[in-house]
Amino acid sequence: MRPSGRQTNQMRKISFERNFSKHAEGSCLVKFGDTHVLCTASLEEKTPPWLRNSGKGWVTAEYGMLPRATGDRMKREAATGKQGGRTQEIQRLIGRSLRAVVDLSALGEKQITIDCDVIQADGGTRTAAITGGWLALYDCLKWMDTRSMIKLDKVLKDHVAAISCGIFASQPVIDLDYLEDSAAETDANFVMTGSGGIVEIQGTAEGVPFSQEELLNLLSLAQDGTRELVALQKQAIGG
Repeated sequence: MRPSGRQTNQMRKISFERNFSKHAEGSCLVKFGDTHVLCTASLEEKTPPWLRNSGKGWVTAEYGMLPRATGDRMKREAATGKQGGRTQEIQRLIGRSLRAVVDLSALGEKQITIDCDVIQADGGTRTAAITGGWLALYDCLKWMDTRSMIKLDKVLKDHVAAISCGIFASQPVIDLDYLEDSAAETDANFVMTGSGGIVEIQGTAEGVPFSQEELLNLLSLAQDGTRELVALQKQAIGG
């Protein structure tokens, strides 16, 4: 029995609130159960130095957690003068995941930054950030399309979504909350496109190594989960 009472293949309640931020070109408040992440997309008319005069644009991400996103107050990373390794790893993952479905040449020499700020954490913050980040990116690109800056269907090639799966109490389960994540025997994150392509898999055994069969079971759960997330993304954008 899962602590939440969910079935092994049952995700938490997922919701998306688009246009949450007044000033950003695109934004989405995404909720995976009690994990809430605000994703905002900001457009800049420039590219990183290494892409200058290349004709290509760039999509990148930054990630952070508010001090009381968790049970105890965390110090802001700005107060320490540097980002932690976990933060850097997660924001690079978000950036890679979103770039996987963007034609950077069709974007042109512009940069879109997706800021993912965790308001409340209960496991799966990176997967929520990727899934909600896609909607913020979509709205930013749509904003650009309405101003004849790009063609949305030329730049955005597919959906992308992410979900966590793991082995908890000797059973493969999907969308781990904090209680499950902290006690899981195996913990994995899957990033997949709307067409079923795999962008990235991160998997770690917390104790006993997991088998190929267990990995395939987790992959099967993730495929079903990301299909459901993509369907919810499509519903959110009305198509």
